Order: sequence, then structure tokens, then C-alpha cells
Amino acid sequence: MNIVEQVADKFNFEVKKFPLNGPDNIKTPWYGLFRNDTWECIGNGSVTARYVPHTKDDVCALVEASKDIFDGDFEAKCNFKQGHYVTIQPTKDYRLSVFGENDNVFPRLIISAGYNGKPFRASIGYYRDLCRNLAMMNSVEKTTVSIKHTNHLRDKLDDLINTFSILKSGWSNLSDTIKHMESRQVNLVDFMDSVYGKPDENSKRSVTIHKNRTESIFKRVLSERMKSGRSSFSGNFNVSAWEAYNAVQGYVQHDSSRKGKVTDFDRIVLSINDPSVLRAETLAIGLSL
Repeated sequence: MNIVEQVADKFNFEVKKFPLNGPDNIKTPWYGLFRNDTWECIGNGSVTARYVPHTKDDVCALVEASKDIFDGDFEAKCNFKQGHYVTIQPTKDYRLSVFGENDNVFPRLIISAGYNGKPFRASIGYYRDLCRNLAMMNSVEKTTVSIKHTNHLRDKLDDLINTFSILKSGWSNLSDTIKHMESRQVNLVDFMDSVYGKPDENSKRSVTIHKNRTESIFKRVLSERMKSGRSSFSGNFNVSAWEAYNAVQGYVQHDSSRKGKVTDFDRIVLSINDPSVLRAETLAIGLSL
């Protein structure tokens, strides 16, 4: 099967719109969205009669339009969480060695098509072997495109291909940004204070959260320095901005607590727009908050 067929096989259901009735079958102007295989309710609320849910075929059109971003073979992973998410990864020929042979990153294209009324989004991010982080940087140019939420995207495939062509230079831009972050030195203590602020000394809970988070992030940095072949901490806790950013991003993705049952993919999605990760990215690149 080609990549489009793989995606179609994974998403072997549709999301349908049905009217919502009140007591005694009283008609309402509202509709709900439901999977037609499990009848699970989709979305965070009702929709109007004008709302047209996108289809599996629309998602396949997005994937088809993206297939020329990476040369050679690639594979896709699919997830459904209140919408369709497809992660596309190329061969390891795209490996970027950030530090030596142990700190490597690989590109990932993430396509998200939610049922939340927001545009579809396609972003070039990276997967870092050292810490199992999957991340996207919002401030890097040509790494994200928005696509109008509409149905029958197959009919607009040529326009989609032109839109996705913007992302062809995204990996190059992201690689340059990563190298820039690796070349910058920051003080980890000052970096974390800028990201999280200082705790309220009058609040025991605030002090405890700050202490536990600081210890977790410092342990993460130290572990990654050992795995990558970097030297141990110096007395002033100076590290590369790349390490500092990934420590915060990795903490949010892997270590911070979440309510309820959360999958690995949920953690990735939640960390993408986490305010502390966004602040860490801004600081690591060298911009002002």
C-alpha cells in the first residue's frame, strides 16, 4: 500500500452529523458529531446546521498533497483524538547531527485536522532520539501552513500541493535554527527563572512545585549531557540553548502530570502549545519575551 492507502486503511470510518433533540423529541437547531463505527461523540460541543464535517477522503487529500516534501521513502503514523492526526517521517537520510553522533534529530511532518472549527494545520517539526521529544517550533518561518477547513479537498488538490510546497524549505530553516540554538550558551538557572518565574515564598505549594520541577529538569539535562558525550555541568550551570529548550519541552511532554488517562500522542499535542514551551523556544532562539 502507498502512504495514502495506509492512511485510508487506518481511518476506516467517517464522522457524521446528526440532529440533537430535546425532551419528547423536541427539535433543536443544534447537531452533534459522531463516529459511524463506535458512535462516539466527537468534539467539545454542538454544531450548527451549516457545519460540514470533513471526511476521511479530505484527510487523504492532505496527505497526498504533502508527499513531495521529502524525497524518497517515508511512512505515516495515524492518531484520532477529536480529529485526525497524521505524522509523516522520511528515511534517516534526513538525520541532522546536532552534537557529535549521539544528539540527532529527524524531521516529522504533522498534519492535524480537528473538528474544532479551526483550520487544518501542517507543520514541520523534529523528533530527537536522545530524549524521545517530538516538537515543533512556532517561531521558525515556513514550518507551518494553515488550510481552510472545507470539504471535498480532492477537488482542490492542485491548490493544496501549492500550499504544501511552502514547507519544502521548512526543514532547512528548522535545521539552521537548531544549529543556532546549539551555538548559544545560556545559564540554566536564569533560563528557567525566565520561563517559569520565581515561586511565591509565602505559598508552600508554589515552592514545592518549583523545587520538584527544577530537580526534574536538571536531572533531564544532566542525563542527556552524559548520553550525548558532553561534559558534566560546570559550576555556573551553563548549557547550550538547545539543551535548555529541550529540557523544558521534554519535562512538559514526559514528566509533568496530566489529569485522566493520557496517551503519548496526547502529551505531544498538549506540549506543542504549552506556554512554558513557547517561552523556552523564544528565549533559546535569543528573542525577547
